Amino acid sequence: MTKAEDISFGYLLNDVTLLFRKHFDRRAVKFGLTRAQWRATKMLYHREGLRQTELAESLEMEPIAVGRVIDRLQAAGFVERRPDPKDRRAWRLYVTDQARGVIADMELIAKGVRKDATQGISVPELEQALGVLNRMKENLQALDNGISPDDGEA
Repeated sequence: MTKAEDISFGYLLNDVTLLFRKHFDRRAVKFGLTRAQWRATKMLYHREGLRQTELAESLEMEPIAVGRVIDRLQAAGFVERRPDPKDRRAWRLYVTDQARGVIADMELIAKGVRKDATQGISVPELEQALGVLNRMKENLQALDNGISPDDGEA
């Protein structure tokens, strides 16, 4: 009998992630936004005024990578940097009217990709899969905190 730790699903998860990205990017190309740019724009739309470091933390990305994404978004007119009134060395990030104008369309694209990806999968099946993935994420995050999942704390 196969043990759970012998099942290799990392490649499958990676393939699914890459396919999500590919299909999202293909549909969103008309807006000039990549998936990474869309994630940053969406986060700023819901949480305007974040600092770049706060955005990086929320997106679970490195600050330098987020900086490049924000540079491109600013050059394309989707995001603007404004001085932080409490810290003159820092900047706060805000979406522009141009970004607000594409949010609904981008949400529809994301919803369409999710719908296509989950075709033929029942809601209970999807809920179970998401539950298992969330538990795996918690186990791996516990390792980051020096806690073994076997300790019962993850």
